[in-house]
Amino acid sequence: MRAPNQFSLLRQRRFAPFFWTQFAAAANDNVFKNAFVVFVTFEATHLVHVDPGMIVNLIGALFIFPFMLLSATSGQLADKYEKSRLIRLIKLFEIAIMAIGGVGFVTGSIAVLFVALALLGVHSTLFGPVKYAILPQHLTIGELTGGNGMVEMGTFVAILLGTIAGGLVVAIKPAGTTWAAALTIAIAIFGWLASRKIPHTPAVAPDLMINWNLFTETWANLKIAHRNLLVWRSMLGISWFWFYGAIYLAQLPEFARGVLGGDEHVFTLLLALFSIGIGAGSLMCERMSGRKVEIGIVPFGSIGLTLFAIDLWLATRHIAPAASGTVSAFIAAAADWRIIADIVLLGVFGGFYTVPLYALLQARSQPSHRSRIIAANNILNALFIVVSALVAIGLLEAGLTIPELFLIVGVLNGVVAVYIYARVPEFPMRFLAWLRRMFRIPLLRSSFGRCARSRSRRQRWMRR
Repeated sequence: MRAPNQFSLLRQRRFAPFFWTQFAAAANDNVFKNAFVVFVTFEATHLVHVDPGMIVNLIGALFIFPFMLLSATSGQLADKYEKSRLIRLIKLFEIAIMAIGGVGFVTGSIAVLFVALALLGVHSTLFGPVKYAILPQHLTIGELTGGNGMVEMGTFVAILLGTIAGGLVVAIKPAGTTWAAALTIAIAIFGWLASRKIPHTPAVAPDLMINWNLFTETWANLKIAHRNLLVWRSMLGISWFWFYGAIYLAQLPEFARGVLGGDEHVFTLLLALFSIGIGAGSLMCERMSGRKVEIGIVPFGSIGLTLFAIDLWLATRHIAPAASGTVSAFIAAAADWRIIADIVLLGVFGGFYTVPLYALLQARSQPSHRSRIIAANNILNALFIVVSALVAIGLLEAGLTIPELFLIVGVLNGVVAVYIYARVPEFPMRFLAWLRRMFRIPLLRSSFGRCARSRSRRQRWMRR
């Protein structure tokens, strides 16, 4: 039976309510965080006695910290309890968090806003394992890649819209903070209403005894994931993408200002281009995969991530910051179109890289442990994001420019890809098969045939 097109899933109850629930969650995270950042940086400098830049960095660190601390517990909860009811409870928790955040915005209390931010990190930690573990229970194998593509596209579009909306509403005079409070509460209520339509999703391990020891359970989850080396290496690949993407997103504001000479609108444009690229690449995965879990696309994605990182460095080697930092001046410069293309294509190939890995993680994980494995992946993602910040700080302090940092990360991506594909030959073999099917390259037929025959001989030898 032919799997429906990924867009048709938006008309079906088994996917659409969940899609809009997670869309609202991603949007609200970024509305709140960016409104908080803009409020601290531009509106409340008289309320704080430390460098606003330090507070901005603290906002990012405080939001990511619960992922390392509570992911193990959230994975157990997602496996033990029926998922639609668990999501509704998490969404009610979000409404309460946004009410607290609203008080912080209206009263101008930085302390209350930090409390709300920490709780919002807990909310995202609880929602993360359910978000990815619920898909295999409602989608077929043939729909997993398309469903994950829709989720990734929706997430990045929501991040973009939330980031823009958060900065705009809080800057409204004279009641921007009130508007920010109202918007975050409204989005949280919308997410809860959408979650009420998510169909019943049975618990996969209802007899599971919750281990409340964060450290032993985290270690146990990592060991469970490591039992299947393909799943484990997929987790490492996903976490590497978060490392890669976190460096780019963290440096994008200064790249727009210091390297390109642009204003905040140029930064917003670059963020929009990257998000559009991720969304487009994610949506293209379903068609490119032939509506199956096709890991052959992953090496194709990693090649693009390296090539366009190198080209971005080459494109900025001799560029001078613009005298006028407006978006129109940036677009009018012919040299900047190469940079625009690189940013978009980095996003596109990022979608090619990450969507099949998420689909593989869901398809190959043991169903009774799927949420806990995804929770372990969230822990790794958080660790890689923290390490990416430390690496970026160290290299920039050592005197590297931002384009040189992008170059090093792109080259490192190639090294990581070679390591993973050497340890898991299924990736390059599927890549050759995918190239043969997609582009009908005759030269690959003999190479793929030799690889297949070699694999067959190894299997016969092992059976003996």
